[in-house]
Amino acid sequence: MEDELILVNLNDEEVGTCGKMETHRRGLLHRAFSIFVFSRDPESGKIDRLLIQKRAAGKYHSAGKWANSCCSHPRAGENLHDAAARRLPEETGITFERCPLIEEGSFIYRAPFDNGLVEYEYDHVLTGVIKRDDAETDVAFTRNPEEADEMKFVDIAWLCEDVKDSPGDYAPWFITALPIAMRRL
Repeated sequence: MEDELILVNLNDEEVGTCGKMETHRRGLLHRAFSIFVFSRDPESGKIDRLLIQKRAAGKYHSAGKWANSCCSHPRAGENLHDAAARRLPEETGITFERCPLIEEGSFIYRAPFDNGLVEYEYDHVLTGVIKRDDAETDVAFTRNPEEADEMKFVDIAWLCEDVKDSPGDYAPWFITALPIAMRRL
C-alpha cells in the first residue's frame, strides 16, 4: 500500500494527506526530511566526513544523483523524529541509538523533473555524528539497494568543492540542505 504523505502550508502546518505518487504528480507541498550522518575522526575529534548515497537507478526521480545519507517523508500520523528513526536504519543500517539526530533547520524547495513529477517539500534537515573506532576507516553501514546504488563516506572539504564544481551530479535538495547541515560543524 502506498504511503500517505503529510501535506503542509508554507508554515509547515498540516493541511491534509495524499498518496505519495499523487502528491508528486500534482506538485503538492508536503513534509520531508533529509538526514546527514557525519563521522568524527577518533584522533582529532573533528567531524571530517559525511555519508552520502547515490540514489538507485530505479528511483522515481533524481536516480543516479548523489544525495545525503537518508531522505524520506513522515507518513500520515507519524511525527518527524519517529519517521527519521524508522528510515535511518532502513536506508543505512545505522540505528538512532548509534547516531542520535537533531534538527538543524528547514527550507522549502520545488523541483520539477523530466518525467512530469514535481518535488515540492518543506524539508527538515537532521544531523547526527557517529564516532569511528580507532581501528575503523569508516563507520559500518548497510546500503539498502532499493534506495541507493552506492554509499560512501567522503571528506567534507572535498564534497563542498565537488558540489560547487559539479552541481548536476547532486539531487536538487542536497545543494540547499548541505550548508544547513554543516551548521553542526
